[in-house]
Amino acid sequence: MPWSNQSGGGGWKGGGNGPWGQPPRGGGGGGAPPDLEELLRRSQDRLKRVLPGGGGGGPGGGGSRLAVPLVLAALVGLWLYESIYVVQPDEVGVELRFGEVKPELNDPGIHFHLWPVESVELPAVLKENQENIGISVARSANDTSIMLSGDQNLVDVEFSVLWRISDPVKFLFNVADQQNVVRVVAESAMREYVGRTRADEFRTRGREAAQQAVRNLIQGTLDSYDAGITVTAVNLERADPPREVIDAFEEVQRAQQDQDKFKQDAQAYSNKRLGDARGESSQIREAALGYRDRVVAEATGESQRFRDVYEEYAKAPEITRKRLYLETMEGVLANSNKVILDQSSGNGVVPYLPLPEIQRRATQQGETQ
Repeated sequence: MPWSNQSGGGGWKGGGNGPWGQPPRGGGGGGAPPDLEELLRRSQDRLKRVLPGGGGGGPGGGGSRLAVPLVLAALVGLWLYESIYVVQPDEVGVELRFGEVKPELNDPGIHFHLWPVESVELPAVLKENQENIGISVARSANDTSIMLSGDQNLVDVEFSVLWRISDPVKFLFNVADQQNVVRVVAESAMREYVGRTRADEFRTRGREAAQQAVRNLIQGTLDSYDAGITVTAVNLERADPPREVIDAFEEVQRAQQDQDKFKQDAQAYSNKRLGDARGESSQIREAALGYRDRVVAEATGESQRFRDVYEEYAKAPEITRKRLYLETMEGVLANSNKVILDQSSGNGVVPYLPLPEIQRRATQQGETQ
């Protein structure tokens, strides 16, 4: 679209002044460039108005001579400001020349590079970063921590990933949005592990194994990306059923705990009764062994006595027979009431000696004494 002069007269193509307020050289209709001297003069005037005091304006152009060194000094200061940089204790300096990484890395301290030909990146290689996944305070509208386990149950998982930069060059130039990459890979690894594990095992005794396995999965994936990131730890904060069914799940857990308690009580009672029965059986066995030994000993003694008696009987049969008779009669008559009859008395009178009465009276007299 041709430019037109707003101050009247014809447009540029119509022979009027050009866009710089200068008529084109060589007559109308020509395509000659604008006057460069006029442009420089107008630029100096604007610079004088910007500088303090209006640029001097003294005789001989002293203000212009002062402005040029000030501009140069400002440019040099800006160049030094952009060229000098400081590497913090937890950082390294990665310099780039025309976008290509220089081989050496700069340690903490003050360093210099040629700006704008060179630039610098300062990744914090000693800082341990943390990504919270599924944590309630960090959830967004689309963030969910509900995962499907291997036995088709839902698990609400909250965990954190600790990581640091192991290779700053790979970290800066092999992957983009590194923090989000770690987050996405960690969530994917956790979902993969939960999908291969039973829910009750993941929630209880398998937590330590889950943390180590998920860490290995995350590290393997990041290594395949050549991301220059090392995962230091995975902390499983929470692994519970979804909030909508947690009350029912806790009721089931309490029922299982009661069941385990009843089993333990029954086992304790069984052990007690078994111990008592074993003690009683051992006591009965010991009593039986004692009775056996006593009967055997008595039988052995009786047989030995019988042999001794027989030996004496063989030596004097009549005397032994008489002694045995007397001992037997003594044993039989010792505890019986006795009546003595004297058959030698005549006249049909049976003399009677009340031996039981005499014995009774003797017993009574002994007790009173």
